[in-house]
Amino acid sequence: MAKGSGKVAIVTGAGSGIGRAVALALLDAGWSVALAGRRLEALEETAALSGEAADWALPVAADVSDPASVENLFQSTRARFGRLDLLFNNAGSGAPPVPLEDLPLEAWKRVVDVNLTGAFLCTQAAFRLMKAQDPRGGRIINNGSISAHVPRPRSVAYTATKHAITGLTRSTSLDGRVYDIACGQIDIGNAGTEMTRAMSRGVPQADGSLAPEPVMDVSAVADAILYMAGLPLEANVQFMTVMATKMPFIGRG
Repeated sequence: MAKGSGKVAIVTGAGSGIGRAVALALLDAGWSVALAGRRLEALEETAALSGEAADWALPVAADVSDPASVENLFQSTRARFGRLDLLFNNAGSGAPPVPLEDLPLEAWKRVVDVNLTGAFLCTQAAFRLMKAQDPRGGRIINNGSISAHVPRPRSVAYTATKHAITGLTRSTSLDGRVYDIACGQIDIGNAGTEMTRAMSRGVPQADGSLAPEPVMDVSAVADAILYMAGLPLEANVQFMTVMATKMPFIGRG
């Protein structure tokens, strides 16, 4: 296990799934990591899973859709670690898989608040911290998802927000240049987490059928994030797609 890289990251949605896997990989690589999520117990569990690296983990209960909660997250990170080198905007939420015309407005707004507004609020806070610190700058990586390219059936809220994340990534990349802030996006397809267990039993397809889908080990995602995060700031992966090779995305699947 590497120790003491001096680099500091915030990972949102760090209490489970992709966020947990990425946070653990960063900790193992010697990063100090603020673990953000709504359930403090889950964040503390992530920290404990890192073993000796738990000393470099800071669990912070945070709701990314709440500006005050986001402010507390970033100020807590600065107070503990002194700076911020990486933000992984990973927290996300979905809506019930109902027909588009039946989706409640409240469900739509909740997905937008978490997936899009939450990423925006965290990006704003990262800008403020990164442009003022010395050395200046840092990196932001947004979790876009395969849904930033194509939808699944009955996923209008999730898909719309993930398409919007691509616009956020591009604007952040452009506006961050003056502050030495790089921004890229990782689009992930069928990573093996608790959220994708149903894929082995069958998930809805565009033709109305149910079919099982291949998944990949979530460690492939963590490895990709480590690569993106490890680049010098004069280099950037603007967009990366990491997916299960045989999932139904390219051609007929």
